[in-house]
Amino acid sequence: MGDMLANVLVNVASDYYNLEKKMQNLKRKVELLSCQEADMVARLREEERHLGKRPKSVVKYWLSEVVSKQKEFESLEAQVNQNSRISRVTLTKRADEMIEEVTGLLDQGIFSEGVLLDVSETIEEKFVTVEWRGQSFKENLETIWISLLGNEVSSIGVYGMGGVGKTTLAQCIYNELKNETSFCKNIFWFTVSQDSNIYKLQNDIGKALNLDLSGEDDEYKRAAKLGWALERKKRFVLVLDDVWTPFLLQRIGISPSLHGFKMIVISRSLEVCRNMECQNYLKVEVLSDEEAWKLFMNKLSYGKRLPPKVKKIAREVVKKCAGLPLAIITMAGSLRGVVDIHDWRDALEELKESCVGRDVMEDDVFPILLSSFNRLRDPILKHCFLYCSLYPEDQSIDRHELISNFISEGLMERRRSRQAYFDQGHKILNKLENVCLLERCEISYPVDQSVNLGVKMHDLIRDMALKITKDDYMVKTGLQLKEIPEEQEWKEDLVKVSLMWNRIEVISRVTSPKCPKLSTLLLRLNPLKSIPDSFFLQMRGLHVLNLSDTVIEYLPNSISDLEELNALLLNGCQNLVFVPPLGNLKALKELDLSHTGIKEIPQGVESLTNLKCLDTIGSRIETITTGTLQGLSLLQHLTLPQRMTIPIEEVAGLKQLEEIKGKFRSMHDFNIFMKSRPRDGQLNIYNIQIGDSVAYLYKTGLAKARTFGITFGIDSLKKGERGKDKIMLPRNIESMEFDRCGLCSCLFNDILQLNTATELKHCYVENEDGIEFIVRLSLEKEPMAEEEAQSSLMPLHYLENLTLESLPNFIGLIWWDVVPPVASLPRGLFSHLRFLMIWNCVKIKKLLPRSLIPNLHNLEKLSVYSCAKMEEIIGDDESDGGFGAESSTVITLPRLKFLELYNLPELKSIYKGTIICESIKVIFIRGIKKVKKVPLFLPPLNGQPSPPPSLIKIRLWENDKGWWESLEWDQPNAYSVLHPFVDYLSI
Repeated sequence: MGDMLANVLVNVASDYYNLEKKMQNLKRKVELLSCQEADMVARLREEERHLGKRPKSVVKYWLSEVVSKQKEFESLEAQVNQNSRISRVTLTKRADEMIEEVTGLLDQGIFSEGVLLDVSETIEEKFVTVEWRGQSFKENLETIWISLLGNEVSSIGVYGMGGVGKTTLAQCIYNELKNETSFCKNIFWFTVSQDSNIYKLQNDIGKALNLDLSGEDDEYKRAAKLGWALERKKRFVLVLDDVWTPFLLQRIGISPSLHGFKMIVISRSLEVCRNMECQNYLKVEVLSDEEAWKLFMNKLSYGKRLPPKVKKIAREVVKKCAGLPLAIITMAGSLRGVVDIHDWRDALEELKESCVGRDVMEDDVFPILLSSFNRLRDPILKHCFLYCSLYPEDQSIDRHELISNFISEGLMERRRSRQAYFDQGHKILNKLENVCLLERCEISYPVDQSVNLGVKMHDLIRDMALKITKDDYMVKTGLQLKEIPEEQEWKEDLVKVSLMWNRIEVISRVTSPKCPKLSTLLLRLNPLKSIPDSFFLQMRGLHVLNLSDTVIEYLPNSISDLEELNALLLNGCQNLVFVPPLGNLKALKELDLSHTGIKEIPQGVESLTNLKCLDTIGSRIETITTGTLQGLSLLQHLTLPQRMTIPIEEVAGLKQLEEIKGKFRSMHDFNIFMKSRPRDGQLNIYNIQIGDSVAYLYKTGLAKARTFGITFGIDSLKKGERGKDKIMLPRNIESMEFDRCGLCSCLFNDILQLNTATELKHCYVENEDGIEFIVRLSLEKEPMAEEEAQSSLMPLHYLENLTLESLPNFIGLIWWDVVPPVASLPRGLFSHLRFLMIWNCVKIKKLLPRSLIPNLHNLEKLSVYSCAKMEEIIGDDESDGGFGAESSTVITLPRLKFLELYNLPELKSIYKGTIICESIKVIFIRGIKKVKKVPLFLPPLNGQPSPPPSLIKIRLWENDKGWWESLEWDQPNAYSVLHPFVDYLSI
C-alpha cells in the first residue's frame, strides 16, 4: 500500500515539474502539423487544376481537425503562460493528450492513396422530382423537415392513398437531405414493395453500406452485422418506401438503443406506420381544387393558356380526377397537345362514364389503386369496402347507418349482441380508413346541431370498386333516372342493385327481372309510388329490400313470398298504409316501419321468431296486439311510437333487448323494466319517455335518436306516482330532460341516483314550478372528506349542456344552506360545461358567482333570455355573500364564443370588473338598457386597443342604438374599435 502511494506521488510530482518540457514538445509537433497543412493546401490547389477532380471528404475532414487542434494549442499555451488557476497537473495531462492527438494527425496526413477523387466516382444519386410544388406539398415538406432536424422525433410515418404523392414527397426530402451536412450524407433509400422479404432488404442495406452479406445465411447474424455497420455511421437517415407489411426494425440491424438515426416510413396504411413504431404520422391528402388545376395546367401546357371553351371542359376533367395527383398528371399527359374541342369533350364523357374507363387511366392509375384492395387479405374487409360503392358519388355515409347495413347484409362475422356487431363494424371501417380506401368525414344534423362521424369514398376509389364488381353489381345512383333500367340490364348473375337517389316514380307492370341470385335491392330516396306484384316474382333469393324514403302507399303482395328476406326497410315511407302479411318471412331479422303511415303492426309479425330489430317510431301505430312482442324472444332493438305506451308485461320478458326507444306509462313501469334486465344486459342505445311530454315530441327527432336519454314527463316524478321503490337509472345515461314532472326544490337532492350518472352530458329542465336550484351546498359541523364531496357532485363535473327554461321559482345554480364567510366551491364543478342557457326564469337575480368562473374554462355559449329580475350575470364576491374567490377585477373566459343577453329589463351589470375573452365570435344584445358598461377587454396592438381576434359580429336591435352609443368604456377608443362589427337589426 505504501509503495502504491509513493508511485502516485512520484507521478504527480513529475507532471508538476515537467509541464514546460512537454509544452515545448507539443509546440514542435504543432509546428510540424502546420507545415504539413500548408503543403496539403498547396498540393490541393495544384491538383484541382485538373478537370473532373475534387478533394476527398476525408481530406476535408483532416484539414478541419488540423485547424481545430491549432486553436486548442493556442488556448492551452495561453493558460500555461498566464499562470492559470487550473492546476499544473491538469494542464500537463491535457498536454500529454494533445501530443498524442497531434501525432495521430501527422500520421493520417500522409494520404498515400491520394487526396483527390474523380468526379465520376462521386456522383450523388438524386431523384428526378416534380418541379411544381403546391402549398400543401410545401407544408408537408416543412413538417417532415422539422421532425428530421429536431431531436424529439426519430421516426415519421407518411401515409395516404395510392397515387397521392407520398413517394414524390419523400424523394424531395431525400434530395434535400443529400445537401444536409448534419447526417454526413448518410441518406439511404430502400423500396420495400409488396413482394419484398427481409433477406432481400438486408442485402440491399448491406450493399448500400459496402457490407458483404453473401457468406452469411442466418438472418439474426446478418442483422447483427448490419447493426454494427449502421452504428459506425453515427448519424444517418433511412427511408423505407412502399411498405405494405410491418416488420421488426431489429431484423435490419436497428436496435432500440441505437441513437442518431432518423427513419421515414412510406405506406398506404396508417396501421403499418404504427406497427413500424413511427412516433409521428403525416397523412398526405388529395389536392384542393385550385392546386389540382395548377398541377394539371403545369403538366398540360407549361403555362400556355387554353381557349375559353376548352378551359371550361378541362376544369371538369380535373374535377373528375378528384385531387389525386397521379390521375391529374396522367390525364394531363394524355391530353397534352390536344386542341380539338371534340377530343376534349370525348375525354370528359369517358371520365363521366367511369374514371378508369379511359385507356391511360386504366393502364397507369387503376393498377395502383387496385393493389390497395388486393392487399386486404380478409374477405370481410373486401365485401364491406365494395358495399360502400352502392352509395352515390361523393356521398358522406353515416357510420351508424353503414354498420346497420353491414348487419342486415350479413357481411360480418356472427356476434351474440348488437353492440358486438357495431364494435366489429367500427373496427372494419377503421381498418379501411387506415389503408386509405375510405376517408373519415363529419356529418352535421341541423335539427339539433349535432355532428356524427361518417366515411366517404374517393371518386377514383369508388370507380375502382365499381370496376371490380361490374359483373355482380348494378349501381345507378344519383343519376336522376325516371325509370328503372331496361330489363336486359338486369343480368341473371346480379347480386346487388342500387338505384337510390333517383327520380323513379313507377315501375312498369310488365317488368319482372330474372335475377335469381339478387340478394340486395336498394330503391330508397326515389319518389316511387307503386311496385307491381310481378316485379319480385323472379327475385326469390332477395335478402335485403330497402324502399326507405319513397312515397309508396301499398306494398305488393309478392313481398309475402320472399322467404329468404332478412331485412325489409321502409323508414320514412310516410304515405305507406298497407304491408301484406309477413308470416312466411321466417328468416326476417329486421323490420323497419319507422316514420311510416302504418296504423297497425302487419299481420304475421308475431310469428317472426328470428326478428332482432323492430322499428315503429314515428309511425301511426297506437297499440300492439297482446302477445305480439312476447314471442319475439331474440329481439335486440325495439322502437315504438310516442303515441303508444310500452306494454311492460311483454317488454320485460325480452331478455336480449339492448336498444329501446319509446314511452313508459309511469316511473313504476320503468322500474319494473330496469329490474327485469339481466345483470350483464346494459342498454346500449335508448331514448325513453316516462309519462306524457311535449318536450320529448319536440326534441327527440332523428338526429338525437342515438343518445342515451330519458325524458321525465308530466307528473312522472311527483310523489305517489313513482311507486314505492327508488328511481332506477341506467349508469351510462348521457341526456336527461325534466318537463313538468314534479321536481322538488333541488335537482340533485330530488334524484339521488344522479350522483352515479358520471356520463351525463346534457340536462334540460323546463316548466318545473318546484325547482329553485341545481345543487345545494352546506357547511357541515364535520366537513365531508374532499373525495366524498367530489364524488357526490361528479355528474356536474362532466356536464356539457345545461338548459333551464320557464322555471318560475328558480333562483340560482348553487345554493348554500348557510352562506359561509369564506368557502371554495368543489373543484371541477361545471368544469366541462360548454353551453349554458337560461330562458324565462323570472325570479333569478344573479346567475354566476365569480368564484365559479375559473371552473368555466370550457364554456362556449352563454344565453340568458327573458329573466325579468336578473340584475347581474357574474356577481362579485361582495354581492355573492363571500363565495371565497380571491379579490380580482379581471376574469377570463378562454373559450366563450357566443354571448346572448336578451330582454333583461333589470340587468345592471354583466360584470363589474373586466372580462378577457379572446375567443368571442358573436355578441347578441337586446333590452338590457340599465347596463352602463360592457366589460369586454380589448387587447392592445401597437399601443392601442384592438378588437378580440375572433370577433365576427355584434348584433343589436335598432331601438338599442342610443343605449349602445351612451355606454362607458374603460379603454380609450373602444367604441370606434368595435363599431365596424356592430350590426343593427330592424324590429
